[in-house]
Amino acid sequence: MGRDILFKAEGDLFSYRVGGILIRDDKVLLQKPANDDGYAVPGGHVSFGETSAETLVREFREEARADIEADRLVLVSEIFFPWGDRPCQQICLYYGVSLCDESQIPLDGDFPFLNEAGEASTDLYFSWIPLSEIPGILVYPTNIKKYLLSPPAHIEYFVCREKEEPT
Repeated sequence: MGRDILFKAEGDLFSYRVGGILIRDDKVLLQKPANDDGYAVPGGHVSFGETSAETLVREFREEARADIEADRLVLVSEIFFPWGDRPCQQICLYYGVSLCDESQIPLDGDFPFLNEAGEASTDLYFSWIPLSEIPGILVYPTNIKKYLLSPPAHIEYFVCREKEEPT
């Protein structure tokens, strides 16, 4: 396992992340921490020496035990948000992805995130969310909903500044 591109400097964080937008049967696969009301696009931090597409394939294999193909880059974003008590600036690339083998994961409902040992996590899980429910739920970054509902035909760029938590 490589070293994640995640820098910590004088209380600030910089993160380079990649996410995979997987839409099937009018549902999108999202991940959700047990201690948060919000969902996010599955993915993870890019490791030194990996391309963003290689990272995405690795992350889906490690965390969901699913083989995916990164079909095309659809979004590039700069996201500013509080990570715990630190400000974080994140560059995130989002790919449209497809499953290579649909028998590897459940295609409906919720299923657990798997840790490095292949054990089910109680802290994070995956959920198939009907696209019709996206407007009514919290998804991070908060302005990604429109892209989930209507993936762009060409690469689009967006900036998201999440509300700062009071200190």
